[in-house]
Amino acid sequence: MRAFLHQRWFLFALVAVLLAGMLWPAAMRPIVGWLPSAVLVAVVTFIMAMPLETGALWGAVRRPGPAWLAAGLNSGVAPLLGWLASRGLPQELAVGVIVATTVPCTLATAAVWTRRAGGNDAVAFLVTMITNLACFLIVPAWLRMLVGIRADINYGHIVWGLILSVVLPIIVAQLLRQWRPIGSWATRRKHFLSGVAQIGVLLMVLVGAVGCGEKLQGVSDGAILTAGNLTMMVLAVAAVHVAVLSLGMLLSRALEFDRGDAIAVAFSGSQKTLMVGAYIATAVNPFAILPMVAYHAAQLVVDTLVADWWRGRGN
Repeated sequence: MRAFLHQRWFLFALVAVLLAGMLWPAAMRPIVGWLPSAVLVAVVTFIMAMPLETGALWGAVRRPGPAWLAAGLNSGVAPLLGWLASRGLPQELAVGVIVATTVPCTLATAAVWTRRAGGNDAVAFLVTMITNLACFLIVPAWLRMLVGIRADINYGHIVWGLILSVVLPIIVAQLLRQWRPIGSWATRRKHFLSGVAQIGVLLMVLVGAVGCGEKLQGVSDGAILTAGNLTMMVLAVAAVHVAVLSLGMLLSRALEFDRGDAIAVAFSGSQKTLMVGAYIATAVNPFAILPMVAYHAAQLVVDTLVADWWRGRGN
């Protein structure tokens, strides 16, 4: 039992913080009120980038095939699958499913799960930067095409936030690595730093869950929020995530990418960011936040199980 809990502690903690934040946002607000999301993302990204070999990051840039495949799946294939999966839902929830599948790759957890599974986290970092920097073009185009929504949103603010919370921490961490004592320490402590980063991810999830719980408290419509519609919604977003994750692995194997790159393609190609998604969803309609939260929760739970399975196989 102790070994089982040791292997699955993160999954149990993840479910706990999601439920606590969504069901009791008022009680959790004092805990997360002093945790700015942007600062958390920057800290987690910095911690993840510290053990990252500079050569590996440049290798991902010089051999961009896996990163571009993952970006294509994330920004090109997922929105179409989201549109198909949303067809049986009420319009308010269907729009939310499409929003959830059009937003870019999540800012930190794609790299965390890639490293957890033994993959090439340098590729995941690169996919994060590509999809987020392109989101001010990609997301409005898909929303206009698939649901007829003109997304008049300040994406410049999002891109600037990405530079401060993702790009800058990576640069600072890599510069610090060039000092041999720090670089050697970070390499030796890679597993420890990954564990600390996972604690940071739990805090990020709690902050997001509390914010979403507060928004959802004012949303009620018995005709839309039925058990059947909510079940279909969860199944729809989970199916899209699993489909893109599986497609990423299958295409990577067909293209003969190595195992580490294939894992990175699968995770970064299928994961979506809650922070950008929640921002866009609340600008569309009050119900659109539900599929975004469901997608985020599904990807975290599914990918924890998948990452542990791939890590256990080791081949």
